[in-house]
Amino acid sequence: MPDVDVLPGHPFPLGAHPEAGGVRFAVASSVAEAVELCLIGEDGSERRVELTEHTFGIWHGLVPAVTPGQRYGYRVHGPYEPDRGLRCNPHKLLIDPYARRISGTVGDLKATLGYEGDPMSGRRSTVDSLGHVPLSVVTSPGGVDTGIKPETPFEETVIYELHVKGFTKLHPDVPPHQRGTYLGLTHPAVLDYLVRLGVTAVELLPVHAIADEPSLRRRGMRNYWGYSTLGFHAPHEAYASEPGQEVAEFRTMVAALHAAGIEVILDVVFNHTCEGAVDGPTLSLRGFDAPAYYLHDRNGSTVDLTGCGNTLNPGSLPVVRLVTDSLRYFANELGVDGFRFDLASALGRPRGGWFDPDSALMTAISVDPGLARCKLIAEPWDATADGYRVGGFAPQWTEWNDRFRDGVRDFWRGAVNVRDLAYRLSGSEDLYAANTRRPWASINFVTAHDGFTLRDLVSYNNKHNEENGEGGRDGADFNRSWNCGVEGETADPDVLALRDRQARNLLATLLLSTGTPMLTAGDERWRTQGGNNNPYCLDNEVSWVSWEPLPQAEDLLSFTRKVIALRADSPALRQPHFFDGRPTHSGKPDLVWFSPRGEPMNDDDWFDEKRRTLGMWIDGSTSLSRDRSGELIPDDNWLVLLHAGAEPIEFTLPGIGFGEVFVPVLDSGTPRGEPLDIRPVEAGKSLTVAARTLLVLRTPRTTA
Repeated sequence: MPDVDVLPGHPFPLGAHPEAGGVRFAVASSVAEAVELCLIGEDGSERRVELTEHTFGIWHGLVPAVTPGQRYGYRVHGPYEPDRGLRCNPHKLLIDPYARRISGTVGDLKATLGYEGDPMSGRRSTVDSLGHVPLSVVTSPGGVDTGIKPETPFEETVIYELHVKGFTKLHPDVPPHQRGTYLGLTHPAVLDYLVRLGVTAVELLPVHAIADEPSLRRRGMRNYWGYSTLGFHAPHEAYASEPGQEVAEFRTMVAALHAAGIEVILDVVFNHTCEGAVDGPTLSLRGFDAPAYYLHDRNGSTVDLTGCGNTLNPGSLPVVRLVTDSLRYFANELGVDGFRFDLASALGRPRGGWFDPDSALMTAISVDPGLARCKLIAEPWDATADGYRVGGFAPQWTEWNDRFRDGVRDFWRGAVNVRDLAYRLSGSEDLYAANTRRPWASINFVTAHDGFTLRDLVSYNNKHNEENGEGGRDGADFNRSWNCGVEGETADPDVLALRDRQARNLLATLLLSTGTPMLTAGDERWRTQGGNNNPYCLDNEVSWVSWEPLPQAEDLLSFTRKVIALRADSPALRQPHFFDGRPTHSGKPDLVWFSPRGEPMNDDDWFDEKRRTLGMWIDGSTSLSRDRSGELIPDDNWLVLLHAGAEPIEFTLPGIGFGEVFVPVLDSGTPRGEPLDIRPVEAGKSLTVAARTLLVLRTPRTTA
């Protein structure tokens, strides 16, 4: 490329944008003394172009004759003062924080280090990192139409958390070259599976471009989960079936899921990056303006609220802009419907101190008119005790509710009273009602990617993480699990039957509770990780979903479909408002809790610490659920009986005022949930509830 004059261009939007016969480049750094754009040829040669325009702390210029597909990076000249957190080093080729494609992987890790000797007191490294770092790539705007967003109301939402690679890597119907890719999720067999399962949204584990941590590289492993972000605008290259097509294939994936009526939610990691602590590599943000992008202490070291070595500074304008620009790009141009924010409490701690739900970053997300229409899901904690803020986020946010997870796990293993369970079953009003939120603000789950699978939850008392290579030190030590009498795999038919029943109990409780349920991919197929509760670094069969048609898997899949369909068809079981004792057509409150005596629970019942049985009666005639036109949908009345005791119990059904007859519709004691006896039971009569069983009975609604 011959020498050309660089035109001024303009600072916004940041990134690389084809226009006017060239590409306009813009990158932020308030501390840089000079910024060079480095155009990398196919042969690895480098051409440097200085960006001389500097506006609002942004370096920018329009370079003629550059076209989409051009690989590039930046070199930043500026202060290197580690005690102040300043680490500019022009010997390190930097990835554009706004790159929409990132190609390649980290090579020689030593070449990426910005220092020699001690990271806090040593000299600036003079080793050139070109050839050892991924490269940014100019992309063309537009592409495949991502279709009409389903905009499923939260009260109708059922979330399915999955890993792009792990979900289809072993799928026999997906063509081999598409297994484990974005296009793998578009295969008709995969879409049909999701639709028949009944989920309304997939929540994808991180799909932003990642780089593996040095500790994993030294063990010959990689960050399979993807919580090690390198670029917040670029879909991960390795999930494309064809190199360089990740953006197009991502859009195709979103379009296919939308066409099937399924929303796409991304798990996003705006709390830290792959650069780690001060002894980590200089790949992007650190080299541009470390104090602007990361929290630092008075000595120039990074503040670690995330357990990953660094924390993005949520009070910094460049970070607020970077995060919101990334969200808008994925929501507006790539069609994404929502976001789950990893370690979201860190986003509300601009100085590393107390959590503020109205912090600059969280407010910027909430007030954005486009993002306000997206589903915003917080993981309401970080890696510190001060970061635990379940129930503490602002009204527009929903939250992963670990109180639900823990309470339901404890109840079914016989270790919790029914008071806490009642709160969780009815939408966790104690956590979310105070700041005007609805019950669906509670993202209910019993398992997630982080922890035991459902099968392992009922098969192991202890974690078995030896394969991770960390000496068993990683992963939670207390999982609220119960192995049903034998640790791990067994051929004992009684133990196996109990495990199956417990899994059905947990799934049914999750799906029939008020709130927004989230399933973990493969749980409904009886997936095991061999007792590993932290396989973040295992990119193999331990983590991938198995599609073997095992009898247990087929039974549990059928059961799961049945319960999801029951929820979808029964508005009273997914109400958008908290129960409040409002009048109903039956003359009874909208929610009544029953003891096995067939009488409403009294104080003695609620505070009986040995009680392991609870009945929940819901009046469906005034459920306040609405159809898409806004009309109220009346429903039948429902009685859900939960019995975690080790012996059967006689349960007297409520009296005539709560319904004339009770029709069994679900029994967790059978492999597929079909009641053994579907004959209606008269009000006031008793029935036997088997040990560790959940029953659902329907009563025709009163219309008087």
